[in-house]
Amino acid sequence: MAKRQVAEQQSEDRVEKVKKNLEGLAGYLADPAARDFDRLVYERVRLGMMSALTVNSSLTFSELKELLKTTDGNLSVHARKLEEAGYVDCKKSFVGRYPRTEFELTQKGRRALERYLDHMEALIHATRQD
Repeated sequence: MAKRQVAEQQSEDRVEKVKKNLEGLAGYLADPAARDFDRLVYERVRLGMMSALTVNSSLTFSELKELLKTTDGNLSVHARKLEEAGYVDCKKSFVGRYPRTEFELTQKGRRALERYLDHMEALIHATRQD
């Protein structure tokens, strides 16, 4: 009987520990907008693009393509999704006879990336707790 009580107590303690570790995520997980945002930002090319634009005032299509090691088509699709969400601005111009596409991170995009990073930090913190 004593072994059973010890096992039950250990189980209850584990549940409490998990609850405590996830408290920091509760607000985030309860917010439907956060879940929608997460799906947009977490993808490797989009996250890379937003991160690169955070530390550079602007980058050209060619610079992002080289930096992210991706194809024209792949970068175009992801850039369009970020632009449609209002996370990046796209400016097209010509330098001589050559087209130039330049991207900048918007304030909305900067806030979205911050929120994503906050979420990831909370997840890391929750999973590394003893």
